[in-house]
Amino acid sequence: MAFSRRQFIGATAASLVAASSLDLLSTSALRAQTILTPDEAMKELMDGNERFATGRMVSHEHDLKILKERTVEKQEPFAAVLACADSRVPVELIFDETIGQIFVTRVAGNMITPEIIASLEYGAAVLGIKIILVLGHANCGAVKAAIQGKDVPGQISCLFPHIQPAVDQAGPDLTAVIKANAEIQARLLRESSPVIAPMVKENKLKVVAGVYTLATGRVTIS
Repeated sequence: MAFSRRQFIGATAASLVAASSLDLLSTSALRAQTILTPDEAMKELMDGNERFATGRMVSHEHDLKILKERTVEKQEPFAAVLACADSRVPVELIFDETIGQIFVTRVAGNMITPEIIASLEYGAAVLGIKIILVLGHANCGAVKAAIQGKDVPGQISCLFPHIQPAVDQAGPDLTAVIKANAEIQARLLRESSPVIAPMVKENKLKVVAGVYTLATGRVTIS
């Protein structure tokens, strides 16, 4: 599984970087959030999650008309989140952030695929994000189905091989597999992408894993 990803991202990384223009990569083109350090970006996300979990959200107070106008021509997020496609995981709400702040990729099981890697490489190399959070969530249906390993209709079973390493590592316990899956996917992204890996080594970017608890609204970082 990992080797096919490396082959793919090796081909896509060069094209992504080549396609990015100098003005997009210049600091003058990036908004204040994108000059946060990775640690500051992580704190911004978690502060927002604390506001969400305690009912003290502020993102709704922003003037959406002005925000829309400012983001028509370009996007300048400070963070990226790879989340599950589950409808109970509204990423911007969970972190109390508004339009243009978080670069979100979503797929059932919050797993790394070539397309997801390419998208996050774009976020890192071109948009200047400082943190990538791989976000699992409680009671994940994709993880539950992978643990059960039963026959399923259509293409649903194509999710299972990506999640199987977490099942092998954590056993049949759903909560443990959800956490392990987020950590494994984050590690794959951190180590196998030729764009992201050197940025992590140079402390220009953090790639972390976390789990969102539906009942409390809180995100726990591994």
